[in-house]
Amino acid sequence: MNRAVQSVLITGGTGSFGKTMLRGLLDQGVDEVRILSRDEEKQDMLRNDLRDDRVRYYIGDIRDRDAVERATHGVQSVFHAAALKQVPSCEFFPHEAVRTNIIGSENVIRAAVRAKVDSLVCLSTDKAVFPVNAMGMSKAMMEKTAQAAARDLGVGAKTTISCVRYGNVMYSRGSAIPLFIRQIRSGKPITVTEPTMTRFLMPLRDSVALVNYAFTHANQGDLFIKKAPASTIIDLVQSLKELFGVPDHPVEVIGWRHAEKLYETLASAQELTRSDDLGDYYRILMDHRDLNYKPYFSEGDTETVRLDDYHSHNTERLSVQGVKDLLLSLPEVQSELKTWNAAGGA
Repeated sequence: MNRAVQSVLITGGTGSFGKTMLRGLLDQGVDEVRILSRDEEKQDMLRNDLRDDRVRYYIGDIRDRDAVERATHGVQSVFHAAALKQVPSCEFFPHEAVRTNIIGSENVIRAAVRAKVDSLVCLSTDKAVFPVNAMGMSKAMMEKTAQAAARDLGVGAKTTISCVRYGNVMYSRGSAIPLFIRQIRSGKPITVTEPTMTRFLMPLRDSVALVNYAFTHANQGDLFIKKAPASTIIDLVQSLKELFGVPDHPVEVIGWRHAEKLYETLASAQELTRSDDLGDYYRILMDHRDLNYKPYFSEGDTETVRLDDYHSHNTERLSVQGVKDLLLSLPEVQSELKTWNAAGGA
């Protein structure tokens, strides 16, 4: 984060990402961080935990345009993290995903433009690429909404709009790793949907670094991706069993959940034809053309067929030991292991 940025709004600031982003901003000396979320209990817990006068709390839902406008007025940067993120809940209540992830995001985008913020970074997911579930579809539409606004603003506008896209954030709320650890600690079988599924693995610190990178380097309409390794679900489970010293802990295969994928994709081949390889990141450039151009109707893209999609089946595949090393770098897992070992383990 550039020190010149003095006031930042985080939507969904009481979630796993938001809280980590908040602490990072405070460590960097940002003068004011605003948290917009609808859960007053989580805000109260965060307020009591931090006790930092630089943090201001706004109760509100991104579905409410007025609430978003109030929180955005006067800030210089916005990180849009508020969303419905759970695949099953979005699958059974798809209209709620539309109202939050699409319409709510539109409210954030329009408020940021009206407030003339310097930078708006919108958080997306690998499930937005070739989406098969309501969560991914709604996030794909969020990306399209952000890029449409960026295209309308154009290069040189006061506000720069960009997106970041990442895979599973390790130990985030509602994710597999804390569930598997709870099942180990309670003696219940570890429930696995499909053992051969692969998923990208990204520590929360890397997702925050990705957002900071976008804030610092984004051009109008850019979409940034952090390259990440992947693991099969069964290797992730085996890694946890070995770390907790329970090699014989039972595993129950429960079958695929609604609208799950065998693997997740971070970038399509078509997107990669208009991307810059930045080492640790891909920058996918926005297509600045509108509907009124001849190639839209008469020409195709010959580059796409020579590239592969970038997905969790063809990225770096971690071994069990590699997954263990990554898990041990997470403070949450370290804490879980310390508590487990102090209690005598299994």
